[in-house]
This record gives sequence, C-alpha cells and structure tokens, in this order.
Amino acid sequence: MIDHINALQTSWYISPPWGQTIPPVEVNLLERVYLRTNRTFGYCCGMQWKHECWIYSIDCRNEILHATQNQIIGTGELETIKVQKPAFVLGETVILCSQDKGTKQRLILGIALVHDSWFYLVELMSPTLIIAFPSLLRYTQILFTKVSSFENVPH
Repeated sequence: MIDHINALQTSWYISPPWGQTIPPVEVNLLERVYLRTNRTFGYCCGMQWKHECWIYSIDCRNEILHATQNQIIGTGELETIKVQKPAFVLGETVILCSQDKGTKQRLILGIALVHDSWFYLVELMSPTLIIAFPSLLRYTQILFTKVSSFENVPH
C-alpha cells in the first residue's frame, strides 16, 4: 500500500518553489556588488529564494545586508577569499542525514558563506493541514477565549 502522506511530503520537498525552471541569479557568489540603497560596495556572500525572488546577502565589511536584484549591481569582479567552492548548487536535490522517519530528500533553496564555511538553506517542515471550515475555527477561537478568561479554573 502506498504511504500517501510520505509521498505528498516527498513531492512537496522536491518541487521547486520557482516552478519548472530555476530563475537566473543577478550576481554570483563572492562577486563584488554595488548596493544602491546604501551607495556602497560589498560582495555577495549568499542568496536564498524567498517571497518569489532571490534575496542576496551582501557583506559590507561591518555588516551583512539583504537586497533584491533591483537593489544591487554586479561588477563582474570576484572577491579573493580562500575558501573551497560550495559542495552543492542552488536547486540541487540532496539527502538529509537525520533520524526523522519521513522523507529526507530536499532542494537547496539558499547558500551562504559564514566564517569561511558554506551553509545551505533547505525546507525542514512541510505545510500542515488546517481545518477548512471557518465556522468551526470561529467556534474554537470563541471557546478558547472563554476558557482562557477564567482566572481560577480547576485543573
């Protein structure tokens, strides 16, 4: 018999949030960029898919700033930092090493360089199902509100 919940979770985790084709990134990792909002230079130390677009992490010496593609301009120059290339690329399917009994397949949704080590963003939890009957939710909230308003309710 097919385990439908596990099949649904597997499908969720390996279905790219961007659709069939991964959108191109505006700049490369470790590329020197001009940040329009702060009128300063930095380098791209990470990127992640969030809110239907790529969000870039820009290292501006004393702080890490986050920007969209419209807020940065790539220079084409790469920073000379002595770190190995990332082991995985954006959109790659990986297997998590965990004790969880569910599916372990995930997509790389983001990459970041932190203290000379590469970190990868993956989705850990699938969406949960909620009751689709608004009248039941309203009733549950009212009941919860009434119970929570009693101060000396016996346990």
